[in-house]
Amino acid sequence: MADRAPTGVEAAPARSDVARRLAASAAAGGALAGAVAVTVAVVAGPGPGLAGYVSEAGIAGSAYASTYRIGILALAGALLLLAVALPPGVRVAAPALLATSAVFTAVSGAVTCSEGCPLPPFERATVADLVHGGASIVATGAVVLTMAVLAVSQQAGPAVRRLAARTAALAFPLCAAVALAMLVVGRGTLVGVLERLVLALAVLWAMVTATVLAVGRFIPPSGSSRL
Repeated sequence: MADRAPTGVEAAPARSDVARRLAASAAAGGALAGAVAVTVAVVAGPGPGLAGYVSEAGIAGSAYASTYRIGILALAGALLLLAVALPPGVRVAAPALLATSAVFTAVSGAVTCSEGCPLPPFERATVADLVHGGASIVATGAVVLTMAVLAVSQQAGPAVRRLAARTAALAFPLCAAVALAMLVVGRGTLVGVLERLVLALAVLWAMVTATVLAVGRFIPPSGSSRL
């Protein structure tokens, strides 16, 4: 007996699943490309190394400023695609936070800081420095909060939940350490190393989560609803 052709109701979820998988694949690729571009700009640029901020690779006049900005915009796009790729029924805060992070990541790339990326309380900052620094903080914080939301969202699936929970367990204390070091010590090697650890963890989480969503199979639990 011939197989029954799928009805329109059955085909729509299948198309949605394919679209989410494609978005997840693009998010993983974008995160990887963005991370590579930013890393090249930071490592090859004439900046102060670990004693400076990652953003110093994108200051005006830097030979790798364009590479840095392209990488940041690629990361912003990857975060937005990851928001689209999240399974249906996850807590609405998760895609909202990822979209927020994507917007502020793009702002941080578009508004460059001045040389040294000065920030209070130890340095005098320009308006652009404050906008860039604030956007970077919001972007990173939104990603970390997304991890916490997904860690308790049953609809996200066990693999995504475990990954989010374990990464959040590392990211939260690291973010607290960065904030404390910036207020107590200021710009220097300690802040530079901690900042790089937080950013690397956030990008790695986004990349692996996108990969899991692209290759995994998600079956929503019966009776689930969006919170």
